[in-house]
Amino acid sequence: MSPGLVIVLAVAAGVPLLLGLVPALRLPGALLEIVVGVLIGPSVLGWVTPDATVRALALLGLSFLLFLAGSEVDLRRFRGTLGRRVAISLVVSVGAAAVVVGVLLALGVDGAALIGVALLATSLGLVVPVLSDAGALAQPVGRLALAGAASGEVAAVVLLSVGLAADDTPLAGRLLLLALLVGALGMIALAVLGVEHSTRLTAVIERLADTSAQIRVRLTVLLVAGLALAAQALGFEAILGAFLAGLLVRALDPDPAATHPLYPVKLEAVGYGLLVPVFFVTSGLTLDLSGLVEHPAALAAVPAFLLALLLVRGLPALAFRHELGRRELLAVGLLQATSLPFLLAAVAIGHEMDLLDPAVGAGLVAAGLVSVLVFPAVALRLLPRVVEVVV
Repeated sequence: MSPGLVIVLAVAAGVPLLLGLVPALRLPGALLEIVVGVLIGPSVLGWVTPDATVRALALLGLSFLLFLAGSEVDLRRFRGTLGRRVAISLVVSVGAAAVVVGVLLALGVDGAALIGVALLATSLGLVVPVLSDAGALAQPVGRLALAGAASGEVAAVVLLSVGLAADDTPLAGRLLLLALLVGALGMIALAVLGVEHSTRLTAVIERLADTSAQIRVRLTVLLVAGLALAAQALGFEAILGAFLAGLLVRALDPDPAATHPLYPVKLEAVGYGLLVPVFFVTSGLTLDLSGLVEHPAALAAVPAFLLALLLVRGLPALAFRHELGRRELLAVGLLQATSLPFLLAAVAIGHEMDLLDPAVGAGLVAAGLVSVLVFPAVALRLLPRVVEVVV
């Protein structure tokens, strides 16, 4: 057994207990896991250096995190007028990201395109709890915020999948990403049209889902683990296939809480109970904090990246100005600019493919940490008053 893994698992178990015992400490668990990882890692105390076992589980955790993020995207949100508003918002977001990329290229920053695409994503897993706490999930502000966040995440993954599959990527890796992308687009079309899916295999899976076979969970873990292996063998960008796989699963089963109520619970138990926390803690362990501190330019990039998040993801919320009041609009903009898990994924991909300077990557992650710490808290203060008036 790896001592480092035991310490990482201790942190993963201790963080939620701490947050539960000290409710006044209203911090996202992922944020605290990363911070503790930084403290016990080589950059500060040096208690833990990630070994092969920890890194392998962290890679699986990243794959599972992307899969869970994809499975949170309900494609039916993109129908009708809402879909058109979200499309306008996304076009503005992509345009703003292109401006950021242009500025970064002019400054000679490596990995400018990767950074620009990474800024498109919003952390759905962090936005949903805020809207739930405010009682706004069923309100127009909640529906618009979720649809806007989902569109950004899908666009970021598709653009990264296409953009990173360059000439030096193995042919098998490009074919895998192409197949998953085509399949995802096909499922999007079917979901938007409301086409029902029913096969003999589906019936067998449903019958075995809640027996000792736990077939749905086993197949999901196999799929995610296979994509993590593909990322190592075919090019690290293949890890993005996990998000597309989650998107496909949700498209095939758009109401898992109703059709298979235990499946999302089991999946979250495997992901958020074990694998995803290992990825977050390991991200803190490997964060180049010393490089960030030693290079003033990289440290100065933190507020610049934070401003870029507000520009790329916050400003496009203006597309919803006819549906929302001023306070709601500001809350949606802040929630859409909340991003961390996908930034971590993009930085991990950039490091593995030598596309991103470690100090710049640390600055990008630090900006994500600040967005998670500040933006949802401010949005939560804006939303309750709105909900009270509506109710």
